[in-house]
Amino acid sequence: MTAADRRAADPDGPSPRRPAGEGAPAQPVADQGDLAAALAAVAFAEERLAAFDASIRAMAGVLAVDRVLQVIVDRVRELVGAAYAALGIVDGEGVIEQFITSGMSRLERSRIGPPPRGHGILGLIIRENRSYRIADVMQDPRRHGFPPHHPVMHAFLGVPVTIRGRTIGNLYLTEKPGGFTGADQELVELFAGHAAIAMENARLHDQVQRLAIVEERERIGRDLHDGVIQSIYAVGLSLEDVPDLMVEEPVEASRRVERAIESLDQTIRDIRNFIFGLRPQLLDGIELVEGLAALADEFRVNTMVDVELRAGPEVDGIPLGPQRTLEVLSVAREALSNIARHAKATRAEILVATSGDGAGITLTIIDNGMGFDPDAPRGLGHLGLANMDARMAGVGGTLVVESSQDRGTRIIVDVPREPLVGEAEEAPEA
Repeated sequence: MTAADRRAADPDGPSPRRPAGEGAPAQPVADQGDLAAALAAVAFAEERLAAFDASIRAMAGVLAVDRVLQVIVDRVRELVGAAYAALGIVDGEGVIEQFITSGMSRLERSRIGPPPRGHGILGLIIRENRSYRIADVMQDPRRHGFPPHHPVMHAFLGVPVTIRGRTIGNLYLTEKPGGFTGADQELVELFAGHAAIAMENARLHDQVQRLAIVEERERIGRDLHDGVIQSIYAVGLSLEDVPDLMVEEPVEASRRVERAIESLDQTIRDIRNFIFGLRPQLLDGIELVEGLAALADEFRVNTMVDVELRAGPEVDGIPLGPQRTLEVLSVAREALSNIARHAKATRAEILVATSGDGAGITLTIIDNGMGFDPDAPRGLGHLGLANMDARMAGVGGTLVVESSQDRGTRIIVDVPREPLVGEAEEAPEA
């Protein structure tokens, strides 16, 4: 091809030469940026999915009503990165009767005062039974206002919790940096469906537990009447003639008194065995906090002592296993029994938290009773502390008793978590 032919084919002339690497990489750079954004979005979605799955599992693993409500509100706050969250339970008139919070301390919560009743935007969600996402609740004319000492809140997301077309509560979330997104709302709405199931299951389980307690009490009454009470009645009959026999037949009177003492000793042994066998089936196979709640409820009903149970949300993530859980519950039952029988206390606390190294559970039971000397020798009939210590030693745990006269008692139990699959279990120290 001649020069003239080339000019005719390309009248504008050849393009100027570009330095190597100039111009052409522009498209690949854009592609790399899109790929990085897509990978980040996938990683974020996977992280949220894992958090959602963990939240569902945490809710499903708790059957005590109060605990499951707290787990729900703690988990939904973490799920969307909100600073504060609350779960409002409404009565038949649409008034909030329970208000469970997450994100503020007990002191902060107490300074705010009584829980909300359901006015303003909270009431709007109750009445209309639909979700609301508000960029700045402080600028919304429908708000009712905050009481003194209430933290400042702007971004807001409210979602009803419904089951079978019936609203059983509402989730409220506030203060997320950048505000709540449509994806946040969809995620919380999906979470609310699972929360409703967990709440309903906990209520049903609570009803079953109460029925089991009633049936157990009826059985105890029958057993006491058929066994212990009949034996004591028989002893009373055998002693009716003793005053006359002491004059007429003193030897026979002495024999009857001896037999009565033997019978009463046997009755005492029967009662002790009966007490040690109480309620094992109700504590077997349930979670630690759930079992402690059942013990606290029974203790509150059967004594004049006010008892409070406090358990941190992190406790649910520590697997103890059925055997360790049962032993800890047995120790707690013995400790509460001692408070009822000996402490002359008016108040008790049950505190549950992860141990200092995070590898187990610490249970602390405190009373404001008369106290005692833990180092004083105990009689043969007082084996409670020894039994508690033996139970903990059997599962690799420890028991510490702190007490002094008129200063109350503190029982501290540390028990390690259940070893993971393939993880060697340390033998308890001798």
